[in-house]
Amino acid sequence: MILSFFDQFMSSTHLGIPLMALALVLPWILLPAPSPRWLNNRLITLQSWFINRFTQQLLLPMNMAGHKWAAIFASLMLFLITLNMLGLLPYTFTPTTQLSLNLGFAVPLWLATVLIGLRNQPTAALGHLLPEGTPALLIPGLIIIETVSLLIRPLALGVRLTANLTAGHLLIQLIATAAFVLLPIMPAVAILTASILFLLTLLEIAVAMIQAYVFVLLLSLYLQENI
Repeated sequence: MILSFFDQFMSSTHLGIPLMALALVLPWILLPAPSPRWLNNRLITLQSWFINRFTQQLLLPMNMAGHKWAAIFASLMLFLITLNMLGLLPYTFTPTTQLSLNLGFAVPLWLATVLIGLRNQPTAALGHLLPEGTPALLIPGLIIIETVSLLIRPLALGVRLTANLTAGHLLIQLIATAAFVLLPIMPAVAILTASILFLLTLLEIAVAMIQAYVFVLLLSLYLQENI
């Protein structure tokens, strides 16, 4: 029983085709394409409004140099939200529960922000490793601590997204299994458990959107430190 709970997180193959690759391609197919007409339909209008509002909120604290990343951040946000939401459907595979995939998103983008800081303002970028006014005895240890905290940022991004989604999926499966087991024995308790499952599903929908937003927001904050 314990192993079956974690089977949903295994990246399997079907007819030699990795499901990870298929799950990564599917969100782009589902997104509506822009219309050449002057008046768009409701779905495209809602999508455009969401992208504009998200981009405005994300780029509000940034200077003009950070606005070049608007397309990358908006695309990543939509991609992560779509992957997380599709993973809540029954009999689907959620790629963002894989730590390797999340690190594949986090490490290159984090490294790009660090390299931009070292290229544009190397003194300020290296100055983050040693706060001003630090006593001489604490300098070696503080540099090591700040360097470790800098290097652990992409790992924290990937682990945060993976842990939140994995915990939510496991909790949904546990409560759903309990509801099915209790249905023939104690129907009243099973109905109560199903109600809790419904509320938990609504919570997981919110978590799927919030975690995608937090992932991109932290990347934008790392970028703001280096531009």
